[in-house]
Amino acid sequence: MAENNEGPNKQLLDDLRSGENRVHEYKHNIHVFRWTLNKVILMTHVNLLLYSTCLWIQSGTLPLAGAPLFGRFGDLFGLRAAMNLAFISSALSYLLLSMSSSVTLLFLSRLPALFMHAVQGSMMIVTDLGDVEKRTDALGKLRISYLIGMVLGPMIGGQITQHFSEEMAAFVACMGSILSIVLVLLFVPHRTKKVEVADKSGSALLDLSKWKELIFAPGTLFLLSLKMATETPISIFHSMFQVIALETFNLPADQNGFLMSYIGVLTMLVQGVGVGVLLRKVSENSILKWASFLMVWSYLSLAFVGSIPQLCMVLAPLTVGLASSNIVINSALTRTVSDIDTGSMLGLNMASYSLIRTVSPTIGGYMLQAFGFPCFGYLGFLLSLIVTIILFQKKVV
Repeated sequence: MAENNEGPNKQLLDDLRSGENRVHEYKHNIHVFRWTLNKVILMTHVNLLLYSTCLWIQSGTLPLAGAPLFGRFGDLFGLRAAMNLAFISSALSYLLLSMSSSVTLLFLSRLPALFMHAVQGSMMIVTDLGDVEKRTDALGKLRISYLIGMVLGPMIGGQITQHFSEEMAAFVACMGSILSIVLVLLFVPHRTKKVEVADKSGSALLDLSKWKELIFAPGTLFLLSLKMATETPISIFHSMFQVIALETFNLPADQNGFLMSYIGVLTMLVQGVGVGVLLRKVSENSILKWASFLMVWSYLSLAFVGSIPQLCMVLAPLTVGLASSNIVINSALTRTVSDIDTGSMLGLNMASYSLIRTVSPTIGGYMLQAFGFPCFGYLGFLLSLIVTIILFQKKVV
């Protein structure tokens, strides 16, 4: 009799769980004209825009060192707690900066930056609440919100500094972060994952065996290596960009911003709109292959650039290739692990980028002094060629 009842009971339990998920999704949906929007994801975009604006009112430096810990914290204790941690850290950092009257206070203001990971937290929310099939497109659209804040931040910060002071600009950024905390408390649910994590102890946060399991999950190490090979040449080039613009192209420092805005707008269009359009027609694997193929010739062209108009022409296809491959790899990494560990995986992804950014200025300075500007194009050409050959021989996603 127990065996006969087991099937119906299991079916009933599955029906209840699926019904709970449907109710959970329905509660967070709003209807605007003919579109159905998830209000948590919509508010995540608003919060990311606000975070980016406050960040770029200040230095615009992304604190990525604590990304893996932040991701694991979100997996264990929920994204409401994680996002509050990010915005509380931001508010504290900006508040200390607004009161900085000594080197000690200035140093202390940078310590909370260890957990200023609202960008990663936003990616975690979209990953948890969005459809798996539309994850790449959803992650790309987050870039739009961030880049709008990236444009608004310096404008607002410049006006506040001009009419008041730098300390007031930092205080305004602090108030913006406090507003983000309120929005998180109002809109982000306690639980965004469909499965609860059993072990929520402090030891689980620093469990080395868990990190080892994540790194060696099928496909993870390959994708992380692919990301580092793709990101290294452009990070090295970007770290030396102001020096190159001044010494090679005689571009004044105050005009560098126009070129960076050009790259930012291209990235926003590609990740926010272009990738979504492409995914309706081709697979992620095809996007990754042809994006890498495009970067091969873009980097080779970069080695022969001799003027600003030529640089703008070369940066267009290069940005398209980089933005497309970056967002596809980010999405693919979240699918190498179970839904419970997606935050930790996004943290590892951000940490790999942090490592590249740490060593790029040293490598870039040596390369520029020893080999000159063309070497950046040749390095990108070589690494992109290797990546392209591998991608055309192996299906990645």
